[in-house]
Amino acid sequence: MNEYERKVYEEVLAWKRKLNKRSGIVARASKKAQTKVNQLVPEKVHQILTVSIKNMVKATLAGSNLTTRKQQGIGLSLASKDDMLNKKLSGYKRTAAVEGAGTGAGGILLGIADFPLLLSIKMKFLFEAASIYGFDPAKYEERLFILYVFQLAFSSDSKRKQTLDLLENWESRKEELVELDWQQFQQEYRDYIDLAKMLQLMPGIGAVIGAYANYNLLDQLGETAMNAYRMRILQAPPQI
Repeated sequence: MNEYERKVYEEVLAWKRKLNKRSGIVARASKKAQTKVNQLVPEKVHQILTVSIKNMVKATLAGSNLTTRKQQGIGLSLASKDDMLNKKLSGYKRTAAVEGAGTGAGGILLGIADFPLLLSIKMKFLFEAASIYGFDPAKYEERLFILYVFQLAFSSDSKRKQTLDLLENWESRKEELVELDWQQFQQEYRDYIDLAKMLQLMPGIGAVIGAYANYNLLDQLGETAMNAYRMRILQAPPQI
């Protein structure tokens, strides 16, 4: 293990500690507020988001949304893979921000349309991430891994800990997994983003909220994907 890999190993340990911590008081208070706001969201919005997530999960498991070159990072060092991912992520964050601003400025109808568009951007990024770190998204098990990375990024405290444990032990547990519980998957995601997305539908501030929310959601996903794949690559502890 080289010096860079040792540094990354410590970063992954710190990231896992952060994920295993209980959310702070502010986050828990926000969650309560979000639950109340969630009850005000029009049923049509809930239905569109639910259908969008269901279709995304099905498309990912079937591989019908495969658009990425296979295993872009084969032969590259971990440092080069990280650098490549960061460059890709910057582009995806800009795209998500522009899309969020555009749909947020267009009122409730375009705001609703942002849900499936943002899902598409996120999933395309995750397929790119898998390829960059040398994993083939054409394989079913890798597409399933991608969905669990997505779930790890956008879920509650308890579900996040369960998902992290699964990904930490992926090689020994992947055979027991057949499909993802998409209903639980979509509920966790909806609960995570409802407050920001509801604000995006509001006239006057929708564009700003949309750009900010989408940028930060991609940033969160990028950090999660990078460390999840680093964790897989660095299976053994560093040799001191």
